[in-house]
Amino acid sequence: MENSNKLEIREVSKLFLTQDSYKEAIENVSLDVKENEFLVLLGPGECGKTVLLNIIAGLMEADSGEIYIDGRKTGGINPQIGMIFQELGILPWLTVRDNVSMPAKFKGQPKKERYEHGQKYIDLVGLHGFEKYYPNQLSGGMKQRVGIARAYASGCDILLMDEPFGKLDAQTRYSMQEEILKIWEQNKKTVIFVTNNIEEAVYLGDRIVLFTASPMSVRHVYDLTDLPRPRNYTDEKFLQIRSEINQHMDLVVK
Repeated sequence: MENSNKLEIREVSKLFLTQDSYKEAIENVSLDVKENEFLVLLGPGECGKTVLLNIIAGLMEADSGEIYIDGRKTGGINPQIGMIFQELGILPWLTVRDNVSMPAKFKGQPKKERYEHGQKYIDLVGLHGFEKYYPNQLSGGMKQRVGIARAYASGCDILLMDEPFGKLDAQTRYSMQEEILKIWEQNKKTVIFVTNNIEEAVYLGDRIVLFTASPMSVRHVYDLTDLPRPRNYTDEKFLQIRSEINQHMDLVVK
């Protein structure tokens, strides 16, 4: 049977040197991420979720373990992977259009072609009409859309999202949760989304991986593929899953 995994994480561990000793941040984490899956990584703050994303993205080296994309071992920066941080990397001196088309510019694509390519993703994230706006003219949610559009425009297969809505107000956060799902449904990619918010995890995820506190290891994996979309925060099944995860969250500290 053909392997449907897009990404495979095998026994990844990471140590950090403190003042007088080594501290283990990640302890033998293994995960399979399916093609076009929306996988949510959930765990307490500072448990190592961002460290794992950085290792997947090639921004940091693991001390042990391996990562495979499409069955091939990978290491270092990989153009198949795009990343969206809580602290956005959009450039304040560039317009929405130029920020989104920046990956194509790095590839040497002529301006007309990269603008046409980028416009598709500007439209996808609902920013048509804002092409000539600068970041300081946009709301927090709109800035996140620029980051999402740029990641999509880069041609990545795997999108890593590190608590992208964590600094948004509650109303904008709910709105962006709906938007990212709408974008994902229209243009499927493999998404790995980090959060420490249980409701957000249940609303977004096909599966949720619950991690322990540092050193981070896998506590439990929840399969939510039978929970219909769009999801309702007050639905009985939604509340049941949220309650179950909440109980497990209380036990993740070793």
